[in-house]
This record gives sequence, C-alpha cells and structure tokens, in this order.
Amino acid sequence: MTYTIKEVSEKTGITPYTLRFYEKEGVLPHVKRDENGIRMYSDSNIDWIETVQVLRSTGLPLSEIKEYVELYKGGDSTLQQRKHMMARQKGKVEEQIFRLMKTLEKINYKMALFDAQEKEFEKLP
Repeated sequence: MTYTIKEVSEKTGITPYTLRFYEKEGVLPHVKRDENGIRMYSDSNIDWIETVQVLRSTGLPLSEIKEYVELYKGGDSTLQQRKHMMARQKGKVEEQIFRLMKTLEKINYKMALFDAQEKEFEKLP
C-alpha cells in the first residue's frame, strides 16, 4: 500500500514540510515517486518516520540519525555499529527516565505535604 504526503502527515502528525526536510537531509531513505514526481510513501517509510520521531524525542540530533541511516544502507556488515548506536541512546533514555522518576518522587512528596496541611487546616474551628 502507498500513501501520499498528506496521508502520511495525518497518520504521523509530521508536517509535509518536515517530511520533505527529512528526505532532503537523508534521514528518510527510499521514498519512491510516481511518474509525475509525487512522493509515494510505503509502510516501510512510515516505520522509518516513526523511528526518526522516536529517536528525535530522545534528543538524538538529525546528524546522528543520518549516520544511522547511512549505516543501515550499508547492510548487515554495519549491524554491530547500529546496535552500538541504539545501545548508547538507550542508556541516555534510561538516564532521562531515572531523572524524571526522581523528579516525580519529589513532586509526590510535596503533594503529600500539601494534603497533610489541608487536613490540618480543615480541623481548625
């Protein structure tokens, strides 16, 4: 099945401008065009777009995503390099999660203090 840029934009939440930019920057490989030059996206392209979205959300710069795409194009001989890149990014995400959990603990502690103060306030005559 193929999709137009508008359909992909609606499906992924990424603007057509950004989709064209990703293709131009080399982070969205293998986008085919019809006889009129209109981009026709495949399910595989959508999977790549979702991968780019996930990697961007972790703070990975486009230059490193492009490096990953180039490695992917290199085939199985680059598997270990790609795995290493993902493992490094996974570690960064785990660190982000750890920091967010600590932040959430602090917020929950403060909320518990507020709840206790409200109960004390309600007891006042």
